[in-house]
Amino acid sequence: MIQFRPLASSSAGNCYHVTDGRTELIIEAGIRFTDIRKALDFRVSRLAGVLISHEHMDHSRAAADLAKAGVDVYASAGTIAARGLSGHRIKVIEPKKQFTVGTWTVLPFDVEHDAEQPLGFLLANQDGEKLVFITDSYYCRYTFSGLTHIAIEANYSLAILDENIAAGRVHPAMRPRLLRSHFSLENVLDFLRANDLSRVEEIHLLHLSDQNSDEALFRRRVQEVTGKPVYVAGR
Repeated sequence: MIQFRPLASSSAGNCYHVTDGRTELIIEAGIRFTDIRKALDFRVSRLAGVLISHEHMDHSRAAADLAKAGVDVYASAGTIAARGLSGHRIKVIEPKKQFTVGTWTVLPFDVEHDAEQPLGFLLANQDGEKLVFITDSYYCRYTFSGLTHIAIEANYSLAILDENIAAGRVHPAMRPRLLRSHFSLENVLDFLRANDLSRVEEIHLLHLSDQNSDEALFRRRVQEVTGKPVYVAGR
């Protein structure tokens, strides 16, 4: 059974623990290594690997430390080069080329963000469960079948962003960057409508903006559209 546990989920840092009961992974390492160790009860050695979506520090801060601690770190060539990562624990992965880590089969796929070679991940275990993980992308061109778990960024609402800009709480220059780099609630709902959710057991909303989101609204809208249990990470 897939268990997805956010350790951190914000612009200050992102890190998520996922297990199928046999193989433990971390997706993103955007917080301090010491904080990851504490969250794992100082048993980092139980990790089979770390998946890094892109090079921005709020997603990759502890990547080098985890590699030094003996954990394999999986990321695209662009991410590895941008972060200057090296060593035998650093594993290059490519979009749409699946690989295995313990009992997981992982399929990376390209996403849309202002980074060198950002990725999303589709994780499947031996029990036929599937988790899709998408963050820091304003759009996903793919649909997925047989999903049981969804972890997706819901960074902002366009309506809330525009209200904040009109009120002077957010600089207008932020708008075009957000629209081309992060998932809005509106795009998340479109993504969910486009996918087969018949087997989905739970949906996790990630990386909500401090200023341009509304936790209660986001949870309610996603529940209305999907009829599934919705959890907001880091809240």
